[in-house]
Amino acid sequence: MAKLNLKDKYRLLTRDLDWDFSYQDRKEAFPYEDFEGIKITDWSKWEDPFRLTMDAYWKYQAEKEKKLYAIFDAFAQNNGQLNISDPRYVNAIKIFLTGVTPLEYQAYQGYAHVGRQFSGIGARIASQMQSIDELRHVQTQIHAMSHYNKYFDGFQDWSHMHDRVWYLSVPKSFFEDARSAGPFEFLLAISFAFEYVLTNLLFVPFMSGAAHNGDMATVTFGFSAQSDEARHMTLGLEIIKFLLEQHEDNLPIVQKWIDKWFWRGTRLLSIVAMMMDYMLPNKVMSWKEAWEVYFEEAGGALFKDLERYGIRMPKYSDVIEKEKEHISHQAWWIFYNFGHAAGFHTWIPADEELDWLSEKYPDTFDKYYRPRWELAKKMEAEGKRFYSSGLPQLCQVCQVPMGFTEMNGDAGEISYRCAEFEGERYHMCSDGCHDIFVEEPEKFAQSWLPVHQILQGNCGGPELEKILSEYYRINVGADNLDMKGSPDEQRWKEWKGVA
Repeated sequence: MAKLNLKDKYRLLTRDLDWDFSYQDRKEAFPYEDFEGIKITDWSKWEDPFRLTMDAYWKYQAEKEKKLYAIFDAFAQNNGQLNISDPRYVNAIKIFLTGVTPLEYQAYQGYAHVGRQFSGIGARIASQMQSIDELRHVQTQIHAMSHYNKYFDGFQDWSHMHDRVWYLSVPKSFFEDARSAGPFEFLLAISFAFEYVLTNLLFVPFMSGAAHNGDMATVTFGFSAQSDEARHMTLGLEIIKFLLEQHEDNLPIVQKWIDKWFWRGTRLLSIVAMMMDYMLPNKVMSWKEAWEVYFEEAGGALFKDLERYGIRMPKYSDVIEKEKEHISHQAWWIFYNFGHAAGFHTWIPADEELDWLSEKYPDTFDKYYRPRWELAKKMEAEGKRFYSSGLPQLCQVCQVPMGFTEMNGDAGEISYRCAEFEGERYHMCSDGCHDIFVEEPEKFAQSWLPVHQILQGNCGGPELEKILSEYYRINVGADNLDMKGSPDEQRWKEWKGVA
């Protein structure tokens, strides 16, 4: 037989893998395709964004793996952990491993699931291929960061921590919300809102921050993953375009999902904001600058292009534009207050870092946040390093402790909203989370809120130390508390010969 040309080979190994149903109803084979209200008139209009056959995919990924693991080996053999800028940096990697890497695994499961739910073969193959990508990301991230487990505390039980530790319920609930939605909402939530609109705010700061702080293992897996992320972003754009071109009735549903998942995504990224502004010893840019570049400029251009479909900017994007001045400071202050219950170390910014923050946030930092750190420094100097003895109230939707403030009023006043459902009162941190709850109260009334579970005795008992050590599996005194005087800092000083 004559050798197939690339076009025919691609068609045979993608679109022609579909089949006709001879004895079963096609709608019964794909029961989740209709209940969200999305109308698909012609699946053949789906444009395959990856343009890869599986044999080409494996060859391409295998070449990347060889280069990636060669660098991992070199990093380990040359004691790469000694080349990072400061032991404080490693705590950002602890957050990534416990908070972000498990999300890659949830994405792998989610795409494998929705890859079965579409009657269109193009969407099925795109989802299944991304599912494999996400599983690869889990593996490479674990391998990249496993080296640090030999030398620093807090890496030893990341999977268990992700399922139980209070602050990790924020990223966990984000993906559980998406995975318990329908297949089209899942794709819009993860492929469009997160992968296309917000992923640069996650990956670029982390990988650039790693490069600026001497962490070549993280830089390498970031570059290796980024080529996959480029494909994922094209899938996100294809999804939005496909849904909006299929039927005019899809527009209000899609807009509602964009509003919801944009807001949920920005709440999740508060962790990245504090990492950029407070946890990187050698800083890349401020969260405010990153938001302006990657959302206001890049995202603004995207939504301007989508105007022809009737799509507008996500609801409350004007509020987030104001919150960029505050969100990183508020998030780090929460963790500083509850550093005894976290699986990583916290600290007071050094004087030069406070000056850097004043320069980057000239309108807000000195007014609202420098006084807090000056007070914290004074208390620490007096031997009264502050830890909160209470449990924070959590938002019913995003599950972040109530630490955000009003953006359309007094920026020093805690933002608080509430709603009633079936005789019970529920609490939210913002108008965005309130709207999401009111739209789906049956879903969010079931949220597993860590503070509520602790108070109900479902997390190992009433004693904090028992909750931390037995339920969370945090090594108290090693994994938590202040960076100053920690075993991590002491070992670093020994390695570096610092008296």
